[in-house]
Amino acid sequence: MRQGAKLLSGFKKFLMRGNVLELAIAVVVGTAFTAIVTSFVKDVLTPLLAAIGGQPDFSALTLTIGSSEIRYGAFLNAVIAFVMVASVIYFFVLTPYERLTARFSRQEEVTHRECPECLSEIPKAAARCSQCTAQVMPLV
Repeated sequence: MRQGAKLLSGFKKFLMRGNVLELAIAVVVGTAFTAIVTSFVKDVLTPLLAAIGGQPDFSALTLTIGSSEIRYGAFLNAVIAFVMVASVIYFFVLTPYERLTARFSRQEEVTHRECPECLSEIPKAAARCSQCTAQVMPLV
């Protein structure tokens, strides 16, 4: 009985670790986000493509060779859906996210530089390198 309690305690600790909880949250949010992107592609972009190109669904396109039927239309649908989903992710999620993080990220203040003689790291305001004693112009 004691070993079973220890095993359950270890399992509880495993479940309560941050990684497992973060992963579970990521899966749930990812699933919800997938539904949004899929709906945007299916309900907005595909009808726009159909309005421009005239045919929203290529699944009826087939090629028959002997007794085999090659359904290349379904493959075309999958490729078009992939390109549209990737485009939505890139243009509507990744690019705005990168712009937002770049705007709010703080630039680290440079406090050191390389000595032009020995390439060791010296303070920005140093007038002489502490490694090779070369005179350098202080950067203030």
